[in-house]
Amino acid sequence: MTEPQTATGTHFRGEDWYGDDLGAARFTDCTFTDVDLSEATTSGAVFEGCTFHGGRFNASTHTATAFVGCDFRRTSFFDATLDGCKLVGSTFTECTLRPLTVTGGSWLGVTIRGTILARLDLRGVDLREADLSMSDLTLAVLAGARLDRAVLRETTLDRTDLRGASLDGVDLSAATLRRTRLDLAGAVLLAELHGADVDTSG
Repeated sequence: MTEPQTATGTHFRGEDWYGDDLGAARFTDCTFTDVDLSEATTSGAVFEGCTFHGGRFNASTHTATAFVGCDFRRTSFFDATLDGCKLVGSTFTECTLRPLTVTGGSWLGVTIRGTILARLDLRGVDLREADLSMSDLTLAVLAGARLDRAVLRETTLDRTDLRGASLDGVDLSAATLRRTRLDLAGAVLLAELHGADVDTSG
């Protein structure tokens, strides 16, 4: 790409950055409209307050990259890899987020409503205060994830693995559970949400 590695308030439209190595680029308050980032790579890059309209991150790889307070609309992440990335406060609307390879990272306060997230492996990801309302997490793995105060209103948790996940402040009764995999703590939480007085003393 010929654009500078640091940009503020810039509107990139229809750019072809296919396969580019953006390294530790920094973009602040930028707008990306129909930009092709397929097979692009970043490492330690920062996108802060950026808006993505359309565009593709297909088969791209991002390592320790931050997308903070970003707005993704109709953006495709098909077969992308997010390794230790920070998506704090970002919003995804009508985006393609599967298949997606995720290793750790902080998704604190993300908003991903009404999205198909089936079969995603999000084990160990920090999803505190995330809004996953009306999304489909069928067969997804959230084992060991941090879901404290996450919103799961009408979220489909069909055979979803929640073992070892922290669920403080989560209303599981607002979700649709079908053979959802829970550990003892999760099962007790669910029972208490349905009015049970659970005695685990033996």
